[in-house]
Order: sequence, then structure tokens, then C-alpha cells
Amino acid sequence: MKIRIGYELLYDCPQPTPMILMLNVHYSRVSDMITPDHIVTTPSLPQRAYRDSFGNWCTRIVAPPGRTRITTDALVMDSGEPDVVAANAWQTPIENLPEEALLYLLGSRYCETELLMPVAWSMFASTAPGWPRVQAICDFVHKHIVFGYQYARPSKTAFEAYRDGNGVCRDYAHLALTLCRCMNIPARYCTGYMGDIGVPIPDAPMDFSGWFEAFLDGRWYTFDARSNFPRIGRILMARGRDAADVAIATSFGPNVLAGFKVWTDEIPA
Repeated sequence: MKIRIGYELLYDCPQPTPMILMLNVHYSRVSDMITPDHIVTTPSLPQRAYRDSFGNWCTRIVAPPGRTRITTDALVMDSGEPDVVAANAWQTPIENLPEEALLYLLGSRYCETELLMPVAWSMFASTAPGWPRVQAICDFVHKHIVFGYQYARPSKTAFEAYRDGNGVCRDYAHLALTLCRCMNIPARYCTGYMGDIGVPIPDAPMDFSGWFEAFLDGRWYTFDARSNFPRIGRILMARGRDAADVAIATSFGPNVLAGFKVWTDEIPA
């Protein structure tokens, strides 16, 4: 299937404001791009691109005083298949994990493994290692957190989401991946486009989405504690330890986000 993706961000800045943007589709999906997702700014601004330490594609700009419009409109080819389910995937012993996965066993800014370790072991020690254990964690988080945009705040951590029992998609992902790390399963945060393909259209504006990947049986698998079932049309933008590593825009100066639109729509055959 073909999926149209894009966004429009409007920033009002009182002074020249450097920004780091992480708005491109992940390099692992480059071959699926039918039309590229070039970042277009109004006014036209110089752009400098680089790869961060996680391999994500980043763009640097300096927004001038006044309003800056940042947008893209692209077309992606997708298999139309739901997320992979591998119910028999086993849990890799720590001593056999590849070195690049070890980072994702550790605590990070929004994922306090030291606070949630007792919770994780008290709840999931008796579950079967591997896929069943990760799924049990997702089942718990899916039921425990009440979704609502009114519960969103940029400083909210996994422990706070557990304590408060509410949040948005990133809070589901943070809590689930932290519980996985506590159970010695490497887990990393993901962000990207997740449209309403194959599901009822919610009464809410489209947004970027957060989910996570767990390392099982020698590879990374996608899990989504908010939806908690395989979804169609997931388009990855960036991966990291948690949301701090994959912010869509990091600004170094005062600004107001005056407009925010995201689209991800299936194009009829």
C-alpha cells in the first residue's frame, strides 16, 4: 500500500533560535520512499544534516525572529502487513547479548529502572521468559494507564506514569520498556508515524506516535503497549534510549509552537 505522510509545524520566535530537527523517516525505510520527505522551511533557511549516535537523521536550522513554517509531504510504500508476532521468541541471556544491545538494559532520563525494579520482579518473575514476558508487561501497562492528552507533560517519567496511572503514547512506551529492562530484556524507544489504518478513526487530531522495540531471540521486535495489538502502516522515524533522544524538535531559545499538524493516510489503490 501507499501511505501519504507529512507534517506542518509553526514556530514563533522572538529572536534567532537554533534548532535540531528529527523529522525524517528512519534510514531503514529509505528504499520505501516513493517521494522524499525533504524538510521545507518558510522562510527558506540553510540546513545542515548529520547522523546522531543512534543513527537517526538530524537537521540543524536557525529559526529567525517571527514565524517559521516547517513542513514536508511525502509518499511511502508499505507492505500493509501488521506488526510481526513471534510468540515463541526466547529471551537472550545477558551474557549472550550483542554489545550494542547492552545500552538498552540501563536506566535513562525517563526510564528509572532502579525505582521500578521491585515492581517488575514482583509482577513478572513468574511469567515465561521471552515474548510471553514482554506481552505480559504490555498487557499490564495497557490496562494500568488511562490515555488522555490532558495528562501529557514533557517531564513525565516511567515511574510517574506508573504512579499516576495516566499518560499519552510515550508514557505507555516508557513504562513498558522500563519494566522490560528491569527484567533483563533490552528495550528501546521508537517514534514515528502511526495512522488509523485498519482501526476505527479516533475523535482526536493525528499526532506522531511512540512505541518500543524489545530484543528477543537475536533481533528487535516491535511492541505497542497503548494499542496492544499488531498495527498496520507503522513508519519509523527515530530510535533511542527514551523520548529525550528522539525529540522531533529541540530548540535553544524562547519560542512558541503556534501550529502542529501531522498526516498519515492510506492512498486508495
